[in-house]
Amino acid sequence: MSSVQAVKENVERGKLKLIKGIVQEALDAGCTPEDLLNQGMIAAMDEVGAKFEAGQLYVPQMLAAAKTMAAGVEVLKPLMKGESGATGKMVMGTVAGDLHDIGKNLVIMMIESAGIEVIDLGVDVPAEKFVETIQANPDINLVGCSALLTTTLESLKNTVAAINQCPNRQNFKVMVGGAPVTQEFADEIGADAYTENAAEAAKKAKELCA
Repeated sequence: MSSVQAVKENVERGKLKLIKGIVQEALDAGCTPEDLLNQGMIAAMDEVGAKFEAGQLYVPQMLAAAKTMAAGVEVLKPLMKGESGATGKMVMGTVAGDLHDIGKNLVIMMIESAGIEVIDLGVDVPAEKFVETIQANPDINLVGCSALLTTTLESLKNTVAAINQCPNRQNFKVMVGGAPVTQEFADEIGADAYTENAAEAAKKAKELCA
């Protein structure tokens, strides 16, 4: 098995305690940080996402893989300074009135695994905070808004309406998601994309940043 393949398989399996040593061994064997990131870790998360969508993996396994990748990336970061590993930049938060963060955090881990930098605004985020962050980061490609309660769908609608008034709105796409959200609702409130789960969100984010 190649060193890159070893990294890929251990990320897929969520071997958090082993991954840093395996990544270091791969580097010592002459693998480049870029190969380990792209062909090892990101490829592993693509595989994990596909298996999740097919019902072959569940949320705990996907979380374990994402955490393992994050630990592996920590080993690579010092070697990649000065190079932009990120292929895009996203602002993400759960809308005002909603305190759920597990789904949002999983989406963020999957999107970061796809090589996109994420600014996490947390939960119960007012529309004004989204707008302020967008204005402070003119280089963003995506804005993600999460609503996990039926009672906060109105808040999601108002948040997207405020974001759509941003002067630089043509420069980024708005993604929405959460248990009560549907494609029909996303279209109705003026979002650019809706995804049903974290794996889909990562795939769509990569498409929109391409």
